[in-house]
Amino acid sequence: MTAETTAEFDMREAVHEAARRARVASRVLAQLTTARKNEALHAAADALLAAADTVLEANGEDLVAAKAAGTEDSLLDRLRLTKDRVDGIAAGLRQVAALPDPVGVVERGSTLPNGLEIRQVRVPLGVVGMVYEARPNVTVDAFGLALKSGNAALLRGSSSAARSNAALVEVLRSALTEAGLPADAVQLLPSENRSSVTHLIQARGLVDVVIPRGGAGLINAVVRDAQVPTIETGTGNCHVYVHSGADLDMAEEILINAKTRRPSVCNAAETVLIDAAIAETALPRLGKALADKGVTLHGDLDGMTPATDKDWAEEYLTLDIAVKIVDDLDAAVDHINTWGTGHTEAIVTGELAAADEFTRRVDAAAVMVNASTAFTDGEQFGFGAEIGISTQKLHARGPMGLPELTSSKWVVRGSGQIRPA
Repeated sequence: MTAETTAEFDMREAVHEAARRARVASRVLAQLTTARKNEALHAAADALLAAADTVLEANGEDLVAAKAAGTEDSLLDRLRLTKDRVDGIAAGLRQVAALPDPVGVVERGSTLPNGLEIRQVRVPLGVVGMVYEARPNVTVDAFGLALKSGNAALLRGSSSAARSNAALVEVLRSALTEAGLPADAVQLLPSENRSSVTHLIQARGLVDVVIPRGGAGLINAVVRDAQVPTIETGTGNCHVYVHSGADLDMAEEILINAKTRRPSVCNAAETVLIDAAIAETALPRLGKALADKGVTLHGDLDGMTPATDKDWAEEYLTLDIAVKIVDDLDAAVDHINTWGTGHTEAIVTGELAAADEFTRRVDAAAVMVNASTAFTDGEQFGFGAEIGISTQKLHARGPMGLPELTSSKWVVRGSGQIRPA
């Protein structure tokens, strides 16, 4: 066996052993009361605040290495932790603790004519694998949501955030131990090479579901190569359609917020569509407002960076936006359904009929009417945090909170009934 083969075998065994330990931990978590889970979440939040300096020191080392490697500013922003962000991450755990526990909820039920009582009850998924890029806050969000929903979390972050993630997971595991719960409820897999991802997503029978969260390349690779069920969290080519019935004051505020609040996140607007009926007035005003915020406009109009099909499909994640004048609502919907990624789409209009038609016809996980695309977020939706934003249509769609991390089992109670021949 060559050194390379030995290393690959060792990595496979390390990932699978972690999954086996996670399975043991998941069985403990599945039986916990809501009170025990909430106590652990508050303990983890306290521990994070107490260890903030250590976490920030580790994150600073990641940032220095990322800058030296020429990492783009948008990715550096995703990687960066601050005292305020650590406070927010801890607060997110407390918000999750305050949410209703989905485990044990009866979704539906009935009593058959023969007296059998049938109930569909929510249960944890089991072992949840997460593959994600940068964004160390995902480490804690995934832990919190997994714990509250009774699941064990196997986390495979990116090498760029290795020190940050290791520091965070060490804090979380210590908090679990102090709370009398298995530390293996959360584990961080090696990130020094890509084979750990392969072994995680192909650990059929050991891992119940894998959730990729990151850029299109990562998501596509996981979906393509996974041998365990996968929930696809998609990229966000989000549009804002300024309808002929729009209030331009409102449109300007929404567009600026959707594009510039945090351009590096998946719910940022990447294209603005302007109705031809108001383009003569709306285009100069909205274009200037964007430009004044440092946004580069891509389009087929004078003074803009020339646009190609790549621009209509692009998730810029930067201060860039594609601009297009469309004939009417039909043309706007056609453009969105052609180029959108099924994440979040918005219309600005004062006409109820137009808003209703837009929401019916646009194919997306979230549709905003007179509101910024930035609201597609688990915390903003009242979920406390999110494990990701699903753009697929099976099991879960949109921001994924606690219920989306559960499955169900059918419980049938009888009094000796047998099925006739």
